[in-house]
Amino acid sequence: MSRLKELYKSKIKNELAKEFDIKNVNAIPQIKKVVVNAGVGRATQDSKYLVEAEEALVSITGQKAVKNVAKKSIAGFKIREGNAIGVSVTLRNEMAYEFIDRLVNATLPRIRDFRGIKRTAFDGNGNYSIGIKEHTVFPEMIGKEVNPISLQVNIETSAKNNEEALALLRAMGFPFKAEE
Repeated sequence: MSRLKELYKSKIKNELAKEFDIKNVNAIPQIKKVVVNAGVGRATQDSKYLVEAEEALVSITGQKAVKNVAKKSIAGFKIREGNAIGVSVTLRNEMAYEFIDRLVNATLPRIRDFRGIKRTAFDGNGNYSIGIKEHTVFPEMIGKEVNPISLQVNIETSAKNNEEALALLRAMGFPFKAEE
C-alpha cells in the first residue's frame, strides 16, 4: 500500500469524518481518480512530438498513455478529424495515491518561484485541476533531453463540494496559497 493511502486510511479519513460530521464511512471524501493530460498541438506538423509526449507520460505515471484524437476538423489550427492531438493517462486506486504523493512531495517543490497552488481551481463538484507548464519538473525527467510539454492534472474526488475537497487535499499535504 502506498504511503499516502495508508495515511489516508489511518488518520485523514477520521479527521474528515469529525470535521464534516459524517456518520457513513462511504460518504467520507476520497480520491476517485487522477487524469494526466498532455495536449500536443505541434503533433499536426510532426508526429515525433506526440511520441515524445507519450514516452514522457509513461515515465512520469508508470502507466501506458492513450492517444486522444480530434473530434472535429479545425482549419485555423490545421487539425483534421481523427488526427492524434494529445495523450492522457487515467490513474485509479493505488496508482492515483502514489502519483499524488510524488506530485506533492517531489514535483511541486521543484517548480521555479513556487508559492503554492490556487484555491480557485475547483470546479464546484469537488474536483481540482492543476496546470504544469513544463513536465521537466518531475523527478523522472531529470537528465533527459526533451522538448518541454505542458500537462494538466485533474484530481477527481468523491467530495460533494469544494469545501470538503479542499479539506481532503490540504490533509494530503497540498501546498495551497495563503488567502489574500
